[in-house]
Amino acid sequence: MTKERNSKGKELEDMTITSPRTAEEPGPKSRPERPENEEERSSYVLTILSLVLLLAGIALDFFDAEWFSGYLRLAVFGIAYLLVGGKVIKHAATNIVKGEVFNEFFLMSIATIGAFYIGEYAEGVAVMLFYVIGEHFQEAAVARSRKSIKALIDNRPEEVGLIRNGQVVIVDPKEVEIGEIIQVKSGEKVALDGIILNEGSSFNTAALTGESKPDTKGKGETVLAGMINLEKLIEIEVTSRYEDSALSKILKLVEEASGRKAKTQKFITKFAKIYTPIVVFFAIGLALLPYFIVETYIFEDWLYRALVFLVISCPCALVISIPLGYFGGIGAASRNGLLFKGSNFLDLITEVDTVVMDKTGTLTEGVFKVQEVKVEGIPQDQFLALTAALESKSTHPIASAVVEHAGEAYKQLEVQEVAEIAGHGLKGTVDGKELLVGNAKLLQKFNVSFDPKIEEIVETIVVVAIDQQYAGYITIADAIKEDAAVAIAQLREFGVTSIVMLSGDKDSIVQKVAGQLKIDQAYGGLLPQDKVSKVEELKKQGRKVAFVGDGINDAPVITLADVGMAMGALGSDAAIETADVVIQNDQPSQIATAIKIGKKTRQIVWQNIILAFGVKALVLILGAFGLASLWEAVFADVGVAFLAILNAVRLQKIKF
Repeated sequence: MTKERNSKGKELEDMTITSPRTAEEPGPKSRPERPENEEERSSYVLTILSLVLLLAGIALDFFDAEWFSGYLRLAVFGIAYLLVGGKVIKHAATNIVKGEVFNEFFLMSIATIGAFYIGEYAEGVAVMLFYVIGEHFQEAAVARSRKSIKALIDNRPEEVGLIRNGQVVIVDPKEVEIGEIIQVKSGEKVALDGIILNEGSSFNTAALTGESKPDTKGKGETVLAGMINLEKLIEIEVTSRYEDSALSKILKLVEEASGRKAKTQKFITKFAKIYTPIVVFFAIGLALLPYFIVETYIFEDWLYRALVFLVISCPCALVISIPLGYFGGIGAASRNGLLFKGSNFLDLITEVDTVVMDKTGTLTEGVFKVQEVKVEGIPQDQFLALTAALESKSTHPIASAVVEHAGEAYKQLEVQEVAEIAGHGLKGTVDGKELLVGNAKLLQKFNVSFDPKIEEIVETIVVVAIDQQYAGYITIADAIKEDAAVAIAQLREFGVTSIVMLSGDKDSIVQKVAGQLKIDQAYGGLLPQDKVSKVEELKKQGRKVAFVGDGINDAPVITLADVGMAMGALGSDAAIETADVVIQNDQPSQIATAIKIGKKTRQIVWQNIILAFGVKALVLILGAFGLASLWEAVFADVGVAFLAILNAVRLQKIKF
């Protein structure tokens, strides 16, 4: 399957540098609203004038005003028609010159001009007027969708406080280079990706993850553009330029996504090109063929039926509402912390029957944490303090996990004579006691006896001896994410028949995690090429596969899957770049949410298709037998289009 990928964020327009800001001045301004388009405004005015003239003409006809006849009547309805129909006729003529004859502009023009020809002025104006009103509703719905997505995601400030020569200078974020230091006050949005230089703060990360729960970041940790600083003044060393920030890339992905069409969209576009000329020839046949069949043939009557047929058969409802439905799906996904890189993936994810997941960083936190502490002959608090004091002299991730778990008590202990024994652990003196902290091989090396059953433990284990006596052990593992079990259950509810876990971790750990989460199949000790082979096997079996991963080693298999999904908060750039769907908050339960949004989007799109075809088919039959007028035709076309638009917009309000 050929997949379209996102490009780098584009350059944005330059902005001027302002003067230095004092502490009393407010933070970066919010992005101003764009003024209403003058062309749109004039179009609305012309539509209202046309409606007023149409209603006036209908009222005068109803009261049978004698003076309202002939050229005056034609002039009133003609002006009302041209106010709204002028652009439509112009579009039709322009397309004919280009060789694109059969489209909705052509159908509307022929039908309404024909109505004027047979003297049905009011109906001719009404058809064109309500068609244009329907177009206005469509434009408003699309504009609203775009605005809501942009407001949700485009949180980039226009100004940033840059520290230069000891002063804070207000500059455009695009002017800031990598390595420079910016200042972010409490309540301000972070403008650029970077690393915190001082003690840190709490942040609202909703723009990036969809989660409003505050996230605390400390010194040395990464913050991303779009986060809101909730507590205190911080300084950040910039690590990415403005156009390469995580938020800029997200916004670019959403902008590009609406251009990638789903199969249903492509089908309807092709269908309309074939369907429209067929409809025109049927209408011509309906107007002329009865001459050879019907005894009392009246051309004007059969032409009227043909015009009704043309108006009803206009594919506007389909052409308008289907793309809007998919755009609504992309917007709904964005609000839930999911980025679909195209509406085609909204369709594809509904077909997934097999979900394959990486373990570390996808189902587990990707961070070592203490799972269990077993102590013999010593209080646990003392055991942890002694062990953490020695481990604090190491930079190994396992040592860091022990230190973090132990609390602050170890800092009061004196550590001396620390020696690292490669592949075994640490030896040293803590508070006058000789400690051995490491794996079982370390204790064997120093002839310290211990319970041999500890070698059967699956997790990573830290064994401790104090003064040549075995004192206990600490198990350390990558903790399973809180929502991992819920994620697996939800996937089964949404029709996923097979859940597979692939990992580079040792197989014993992989199998234990799989058992805890009730995963169907699990494979450990895999290299990237092994993961690719496993997914290829599944695809050969005819499975529709979604793969979810986060590391650079997952990029090849993400590309191979029918739907590749990446964890966006902690995931590597390579995984995110190659993915079709990005989960911004790193929660595996979002996989099921993505499927749910895809299914709901498809449901609404097909509701619109069935509604449009059903109503049109009914009124087409009535029109062919002379039982439907142009007024019914207007409802069958513009009314159905309006209902379909409302249905599509509804998707943006649904809570998932």
